[in-house]
Amino acid sequence: MLEIRDLEVAYASIVALHRISLTVATGKIITLIGSNGAGKSTTLRAVSGLVNVRSGQISWEGQSITNWAPHEVVARGIVQVPEGRMIFTNLTVQENLLMGAFRRSKPKGLRRDFEYVFNIFPRLKEREKQVAGTLSGGEQQMLAIGRALMSEPKFLMLDEPSLGIAPLLTKTIFAKISEINRELGITILLVEQNANLALEVSDYCYVLETGQLVTEGDSARMKTDPIVRETYLGGG
Repeated sequence: MLEIRDLEVAYASIVALHRISLTVATGKIITLIGSNGAGKSTTLRAVSGLVNVRSGQISWEGQSITNWAPHEVVARGIVQVPEGRMIFTNLTVQENLLMGAFRRSKPKGLRRDFEYVFNIFPRLKEREKQVAGTLSGGEQQMLAIGRALMSEPKFLMLDEPSLGIAPLLTKTIFAKISEINRELGITILLVEQNANLALEVSDYCYVLETGQLVTEGDSARMKTDPIVRETYLGGG
């Protein structure tokens, strides 16, 4: 579904990604793990068209989308849930969800999608009329994912969904990520510092360090990889 080949991204003279290559198969959950500054978020932002690609190619279903404008990327069904959630804090939960559906030209299916979001995240239904800025961090993350689902994505990119969230809610959100993938068939590219959780829900893993891919493999196998265990899982 998505293929990245020899991708290089730089911020001024600082190279953030050094010719990385990866693929995301349809219907799978793929995770990128790595320390702060490894280039994980930059990878997602390059796919979304939020940063300029200096060299290399990003292909979506066989077509190059390298350096496409963000709205063109979203129109293809590629949607990002950004780090820090970036909800509209002055709007209600309902209004935030409607903002996710702004590019939909027809109302068909809108009620169905509202019902799905409220079914998978019941707390949002309870707080439908509440101003989003008053929600907890975990509830705001649920809202950010729900807003993305309202755009009818084929491919969902999640940037640090566990950031700043209580452990109990984090487990709930990751369970819902698996549920969304399984029930809706949405392909997911997950960036996450909590490697244990990321490997638990994903099918395949890429490890980034200082803008370079250092290893990759099936997530189940990566749990036992000595380097991954020592560096990211807190054990030898």
